[in-house]
Amino acid sequence: MAQSDHDQRLWYNTPAAEYMAGLPIGTGRLAAMVIGTTPERVALNHEWLWRGPGRLREPACSASLLPEVRRLLLAGDYAGGTRLANEAFGGPGGTSGQPNRVDPYQPAGDLRLTLAHGQAEDYRRELDLQRGLVSVTYRADGSRFTREYLADLAHDLLWLRVCADRPFEGQVWLDRVPDPGCFLRRVAEPDRLILDGQFDGGIGFRAEARVRVRGGRLRAADTRLEFEGVSEILVAVDVGTSARAQAPAAECFARGWPEGDWAALLRQHLAEYARFYRGLELDVEGPDLAAWPTDQRLAAVRRGDPDPALPVLYFNYGRYLLVASTATATLPPNLQGKWNEDLDPPWQADYHHDVNLQMNYWPAEAGHLQYTTEALFQHLERFVPHARKAARDVYGCDGIWFPIQTDPWGRSTPEAFGWAVWIGAAPWLAQHLWWHYEYSQDVDFLRRRAYPFFKEVAAFYESYLVADADGFLQVVPSQSPENRFAGGGDLPVTLGVSAAMDVQLAQELLEHAVAAAEVLGVDLDRRVRWRQMLQHLPPLRVGQHGQLQEWNEDFAEVEPGHRHYSHLYGLYPGDLFDPERTPELWAAARVSLARRLAHAGGHTGWSRAWTACFFARLGEPEPAWEHLLHLITDFATDSLLDLHPPRIFQIDGNFGGVAAVLEMLLQSYRSELEFLPALPPAWASGTCRGLRARGGFTVDLSWSDGRLRRAEIRASTARECVVRQAVGRYQVVDANGRIIAARVDGHRLRFAAEPGRVYAIVPAGA
Repeated sequence: MAQSDHDQRLWYNTPAAEYMAGLPIGTGRLAAMVIGTTPERVALNHEWLWRGPGRLREPACSASLLPEVRRLLLAGDYAGGTRLANEAFGGPGGTSGQPNRVDPYQPAGDLRLTLAHGQAEDYRRELDLQRGLVSVTYRADGSRFTREYLADLAHDLLWLRVCADRPFEGQVWLDRVPDPGCFLRRVAEPDRLILDGQFDGGIGFRAEARVRVRGGRLRAADTRLEFEGVSEILVAVDVGTSARAQAPAAECFARGWPEGDWAALLRQHLAEYARFYRGLELDVEGPDLAAWPTDQRLAAVRRGDPDPALPVLYFNYGRYLLVASTATATLPPNLQGKWNEDLDPPWQADYHHDVNLQMNYWPAEAGHLQYTTEALFQHLERFVPHARKAARDVYGCDGIWFPIQTDPWGRSTPEAFGWAVWIGAAPWLAQHLWWHYEYSQDVDFLRRRAYPFFKEVAAFYESYLVADADGFLQVVPSQSPENRFAGGGDLPVTLGVSAAMDVQLAQELLEHAVAAAEVLGVDLDRRVRWRQMLQHLPPLRVGQHGQLQEWNEDFAEVEPGHRHYSHLYGLYPGDLFDPERTPELWAAARVSLARRLAHAGGHTGWSRAWTACFFARLGEPEPAWEHLLHLITDFATDSLLDLHPPRIFQIDGNFGGVAAVLEMLLQSYRSELEFLPALPPAWASGTCRGLRARGGFTVDLSWSDGRLRRAEIRASTARECVVRQAVGRYQVVDANGRIIAARVDGHRLRFAAEPGRVYAIVPAGA
């Protein structure tokens, strides 16, 4: 199935007016923002380039204060307990008056290019998502110039290629913004540029560019390279750091200059890129607006003009961004993915563990981006040794404790006084390990990587939960990130007892630990203990308005339209709420969502993306579509990068938007498939190939007039396939159209699926 060009290409007829309107490229380890100006600036990043003074920090040993904090909170002194808990466990930063110790993510510098020609005309700047290639073309002085930019996945390098229909001349050099805390050294050699940097008290880095020309000549001049009479210039850029105990120079061009010309390099890149990006294709019928630049299409939708393909472009772009920030990475995307130009970026462009990092990976498994998860899993495993120490030092507990805000160094320390007292980060991140097993059915992964992490988190719960007089295991202190209730004091987050989200996280983690142990046939004694703990978790409650109660009491919120939907975790991304198994909680979650929105909730990019996911999960296509459109029109730059108010680039909303689309097309909770559960009317007809579902299924869908016409299912293992909302609507046939026997179970069809076969779901009687 070929996708429409307007679904796979961002393009503009002007250079970017700001960094956030540039076009991002990346290998995962390396990243760059292409501004597209003349002269050109390509802003460079390396995933491990964080300043580094905080890389050996330690938490305070404050566990002795936990009993008094618990006494206050259990007695209902929430203001006093919140204050004491933050003094004990909150660390610096936040509202403490002391700077936190999270290292900021840093720019590596800029690749600069100037060409000796006049005014550029007939200008076009574009990002081809199917190839991961940015190009800038224009005419100047009667000649055509082409600049191409590639994050080469085959060789893990960044490339700039310039060619023209006549010989040309110019200069290329490396530069970096003034930084009093960084020593810089610039060197130009006959075919190489070097920019060395060393942060005060931190790490060192090197940006290196190697240059080749065709025709003409190339020479070093001070800290620049000058070229003249050339028909092509090819610049390869690499960046190295000392973050992992090696000299930065050793990382740069470790494999040398790749063999082959530009066409060969591009072919090798595309072969690797396809493995990541080309596994899923979405196409919907609608007007072809490829003749309109992307910023003009965006402006038209803001005016109210229909463009059903723009959200498809946004979807494809989000998948591209996840590939570009993870393919060769050992770190997951941070708050800005891998793209940052600021020495002091907002929130240090750090890792927030209370929705933002998780949202980055919401589309990974279902969106056929499973290879992008490796960097996340390495991030989790990197933290485990210090997280064990932190659990003991901070809370006096076994297992592991992860911070709410952090950087890449694997140091579990609280760094946000007023927000940091929360124990839910590790169990929330554990969800992604379970998802990877659910979607892949990879038992070896479950045994080696997922289950050991589950056991660590479960061990923390075993020593952290406290039994009350009624035998319920309470979470104390507990937070509903990042919210507060009336009467809870003057800090930005109120601590209490067993906030709904903390109970849901404990339930989900323990359920996954039990299920994993059963699959692996291990730890019978632990399974018994975990089941007993599950039976004694406090029940979730419905409040006076019919809403899901966010805390242990039906408190009034200080900010009813709060950006976080923490207590609705069990609706999405969790799967604890279900209209059949937990109808009361399902309905109460819907009321809570409506109340948030009635008070202007969803007022950040990532929060609006989460809102769209909720409505898709609820099977409500119109509001899901409405909030997806608002995500794009209200919270996107001209290059469709997500925004956080007042106008801060923050990438999680891009990934959350992809997840919302996936929820609209296919849901597979508890390995039961439901096709087109929230299909928007604007997408009445279309196809999607390569969707992944829990249970190890891959699904291709085609639909018209809002109705499923055909779903093809492939199973990775022999198992029963369950299709929801199917009885009387669909039948199961094989590749030759022969009907396959399926068992009716309420509104479900059940049939045996074998790997290597294709099973089609078609309208009954077709």
